[in-house]
This record gives sequence, structure tokens and C-alpha cells, in this order.
Amino acid sequence: MDIATQSIEGGFADPVFNAQMVFRAVMDAMARPGTLQPLPVFARPPAPLSATTGAIVLALCDNDTPHWLDPALQASPAVKSWLGFHTGAPLANTPADAHFALIASPAEMMALDGFSQGTQDYPDRSTTLILQVSDFVSGTPLLLEGPGIELTMTIAPAQMPRHFVEQWKQNNQRFPRGVDIILAGPDGVACLPRTTHIKTMET
Repeated sequence: MDIATQSIEGGFADPVFNAQMVFRAVMDAMARPGTLQPLPVFARPPAPLSATTGAIVLALCDNDTPHWLDPALQASPAVKSWLGFHTGAPLANTPADAHFALIASPAEMMALDGFSQGTQDYPDRSTTLILQVSDFVSGTPLLLEGPGIELTMTIAPAQMPRHFVEQWKQNNQRFPRGVDIILAGPDGVACLPRTTHIKTMET
């Protein structure tokens, strides 16, 4: 299949309904950090962009939301073409210019402070990171506390960045600035908003 064909195929079959369902799943995941919100396969983007990440991008991105791709995604002309065709979203020149950052290889991701942190007056201008993970159970267990969590919540996403918990503590300290994270797994999404406090569980 050539790049032109890959660019056109694999989008939402029902753009309005599918986008609404994906948007609701992401908002529910943001409101209840660490919970897995199931998501059917609505999109079939070219590899290495996952179906879940593709659906999230289709629901959230448009021509006013520059996005940044990590090296694994940047190396794929088919991915860039597919995103451009289906969203119209421009590629950001740097991570700090991006509204959304798509990360296919979280373990190799640059530091969180390399992305836009927003400003004190406009904290919503920070970058939202979309991290592709293979599952939510095989990684280092993370203990979550904060708004939207009754007591605590545990999640163990695979392939997270090195020193993630230390970086996240610094992210907390920048509040109201700071990044938010959407974890895109094979079966759904979970979120880590900047208000969530994270500890490594002692084993």
C-alpha cells in the first residue's frame, strides 16, 4: 500500500459520533486519574502510530493545534501524511511549540520540562503528551493521589520514561503550569493530569 492510500484510509467511519465517544473517554479519564476508560478501535493509522493514539488525535487535533512527533513517529512519512490528511494539524517546529506531543517510545522520551509548560496567566497553553503504552499492568506500579481520586489509585503503565516519578514531582511544583499526560493503551486510555501526585510503590 502506498503512502497516498495509507493517508486517506483508516480515519473515523462516523466522524462526529466517533470523535464524541473518544473525547468523552479522555475527559472521563482526566476527571478520574488512573482509571482505564475503554475505547473501541475507531481508527487504523499507519504503524507505529497506534489505533488508540490515532483516535485521540482525530478527536482532539485540528488546524489550530500544532503537534510534535517523537523520532519513531517522525521517521514515518506515512504517519505524518495520515495525520495531516485527517486532522489538518500542523507539525510543531519544537516540542515547546506543540499543543500535543505524540510519543511512540515513552522509555526514550525527552524530559518533561522540554515541552511547553504554559504560563501563570495561561496554564492551558502547555503541551498535552500522548504516550503509547503496551499495557497498564506490567510497568513499575505508581501510587496516585489528588483531585478526582477518592483515596489512592494504582496504575503500572509499561515503557514509562526513566526517572519519571522524579520528573513528575517537578511537574507538580510548577502548578498551575505543567504538562498533562494521556496514556494510550491497546484497550483504552488513562490520564495523569498535572494535579495528580505520583509515588513509586515500595515492593
